[in-house]
Amino acid sequence: MGTTTPPRTLAEALRARGDESLAGLLRARPDLLNPVPNDITQLATRAGTRASVVRALEHLDRFALQTAEALAVAPDPAPYDTLLSLLTGDGMDDGDQRDDAGAAITAALPGALSTLREQALVWGEDDRLRLVRTARELLAPSPQHPSPTGLGPTVAEATAGMSPGRLQEILAATGLPATHDPVSAVAALSSLFTDRTRMAHLLDTAPVEALSVLDRLVWGPPYGEVTPNPTPPVKWLRDRGLLLPVSTRTVVLPREAALHLRAGRAHRVPEPVPPVVAVAATRDPQAVDRAAAGQAFTALSTVEELLKLWNGGGPAILRAGGLSVRELKRAANSLDVTEPIAAFWIELAYGAGLLASDGEPEERYAPTPASDEWLDLTAEDRWTHLATAWLAATRTPGLVGGQDAKGRALSALGPELDRSAAPDVRRRILALFAELPPGTAPDAETLLRRLRWERPLRGGATPPAATGPGEGADLRSRLALWTLNEAELLGITGRGALSAQARALLEEGPDAAAARLAPLIPEPLDHVLLQADLTAVAPGPLERPLAETLSVLADVESKGGATVYRFTPGSVRRALDAGQAATDLHAFLAAHSRTPVPQPLSYLIDDVARRHGHLRIGSASAYVRCDDEAVLNEILADRRSTGLRLRRLAPTVLASQADPGSLLEALRDIGYAPAAESAEGDVLITRAGARRTPPRTPPAPVPEGPPVPDDTLLGAAVRAIRAGDTAATVIRKDTSEDPSSTTPSGSLPRTTSAETLATVQAAAMTGSAVWIGYVNADGAASQRVIAPVRVEGGFVTAYDHTADEVRTYPLHRITGVAELAEDGKG
Repeated sequence: MGTTTPPRTLAEALRARGDESLAGLLRARPDLLNPVPNDITQLATRAGTRASVVRALEHLDRFALQTAEALAVAPDPAPYDTLLSLLTGDGMDDGDQRDDAGAAITAALPGALSTLREQALVWGEDDRLRLVRTARELLAPSPQHPSPTGLGPTVAEATAGMSPGRLQEILAATGLPATHDPVSAVAALSSLFTDRTRMAHLLDTAPVEALSVLDRLVWGPPYGEVTPNPTPPVKWLRDRGLLLPVSTRTVVLPREAALHLRAGRAHRVPEPVPPVVAVAATRDPQAVDRAAAGQAFTALSTVEELLKLWNGGGPAILRAGGLSVRELKRAANSLDVTEPIAAFWIELAYGAGLLASDGEPEERYAPTPASDEWLDLTAEDRWTHLATAWLAATRTPGLVGGQDAKGRALSALGPELDRSAAPDVRRRILALFAELPPGTAPDAETLLRRLRWERPLRGGATPPAATGPGEGADLRSRLALWTLNEAELLGITGRGALSAQARALLEEGPDAAAARLAPLIPEPLDHVLLQADLTAVAPGPLERPLAETLSVLADVESKGGATVYRFTPGSVRRALDAGQAATDLHAFLAAHSRTPVPQPLSYLIDDVARRHGHLRIGSASAYVRCDDEAVLNEILADRRSTGLRLRRLAPTVLASQADPGSLLEALRDIGYAPAAESAEGDVLITRAGARRTPPRTPPAPVPEGPPVPDDTLLGAAVRAIRAGDTAATVIRKDTSEDPSSTTPSGSLPRTTSAETLATVQAAAMTGSAVWIGYVNADGAASQRVIAPVRVEGGFVTAYDHTADEVRTYPLHRITGVAELAEDGKG
């Protein structure tokens, strides 16, 4: 049997992969498909670029990353056993490396290597493991970029440029024989530092203070500053090469010496096993579902109230985009929540497509037409709409109030709130919730620790103590904390545990979640309880028409399990302004109250209705008209009307320099009930909120890199790469008498039209494959290996190995054709 030649390059390693393995690489690193590589060589080149390698490293878990870091400080290539010993140690430490940890590393290392191979970060057989050169450059130690392992440069790297005389002095101080050249001197010193027995004897002769210096450098950083006249311990270490000079004031502990002191370990604490998510509390699953459903109902009520608040036109948009601090505070006061929570509800409504800008010259936020459709849905469907939008949103309301990279404040609905990692963090957090039994609330700290283990590089390095949402925490940890809070607000979780409806949303979809939630949402009521103290109590959620009318006729006094509405002269006047008559209000209350209409409420309605419209406000700039002269005399005599600068035009008419709206509000504040009238003298009816934006689509999430391709695209891409590789590496038959005229590798073949036609006709007759150069209608050139089937009418029909299908090519677009050698068929 023949032996397989081990791959010498990454391209050869990728070429040896099966189609399924190649598709796995493209699925894990979709940036390699933009555009589809022409062949394996181009794929390997693209996989080794710095930007692509950085993205691949960011998707590694902590142990896979530690494996790559260990390979970066290992010899190149490194045998599997060498890599394993860098992670487990050589077994000659003082016992702090436990046997079970070594067993866990041994068990987890094949999986970590498999991950690195799938990502094309490592290639080669187990006896010759190679880290991609760009990854080695990123992870290997250097003064500018210290390694996460805390190791420094090798002896050879640290002594580069050192004088031969100085090297011989170090050899003499360590008891080694002199050598004839610097290369052998460096080799002798490296051999000493990697020999455990001889190195142990050398350290036994070291002063105690020198060992203390090594202890401070051994786990990193390995660099230290020295004075021109170093202390005796430092001088002892420097004389023996245990500290090598980097500059006039800086020394470094060489990698070989540090590994000896670490008992061969590259990392102080290898983490082969993901941290376990601890349980904070165990609750009744039904209680969790009820609590989550109650919060879901509160979320729906809050979003509805926000839409009602901005129903007639919301706040103006800042010039730089977004909502001003004052408007956010006003919305928070109206919703009776804190400003960060108000920012969450506003962003949620915006992300769900319920709010948008109106696009007018004086741009404002307003509900969209889709908000009316949303309000017509059942409560459970409204909730799944919000929850689905939240899961996919890249906008991050937790950033509101912070600053961007230029020190500018981040505002709600502003343009700088997208964070592409947000959806991935939300879904991963909820997936960890779902792995626990129903009713189980996880511990937040262990949840964050698990998340950081899974993506240690995402969002930047995380200081060990940075676990909270403050400045020291990385973005991914802050996203996780915000996710926990937002999930509770939205009713995804209840009492800290994942609800059954949220579990159904994640696993089965919105319809299943709505079916789980529907029995837990209270049915809307068609009645209220009127009280003698001019209040109405809604013992539960109200039907939408009843709630809308009641919100105009009365003011909400308190919320909770039951909502209390209070009737005031102002609220009754608001209903009359909306076009209701007193008889309509009496009939409405009688039809929807389970208790008799109290006499004080009837008197209040009749009294306000009797005075409503007695005064008329119009445009002069503005005027006040009233048939009762005594009322106008009373207004003129009132000191509170002085600022309106009223003057009498006629016994029943007063004029003012204020505009009609200001005059209307001022007289209402004084205690009158005026009504506005049109230029024709008719009463103007002000109906609540009909302002809507033009149809708007919800904001599209900002993707984190290229989208993951589907199986169809992956299959086509693999076929194209394989065929291109065949075309690039196939052996062409040289038919030229002049060897110098052979077509250069990688260039398109060039033949005359007659030669092209003759060659493809011959190939069609013999059933052989040929290599062609082809230029499509867009001018893009490519190399293809085809097996011609038919040649007629200026076209060649052939089986194309690139697309793995039969295609037809115009002969005039074929630049040239070359036959394949007998052993060169793809």
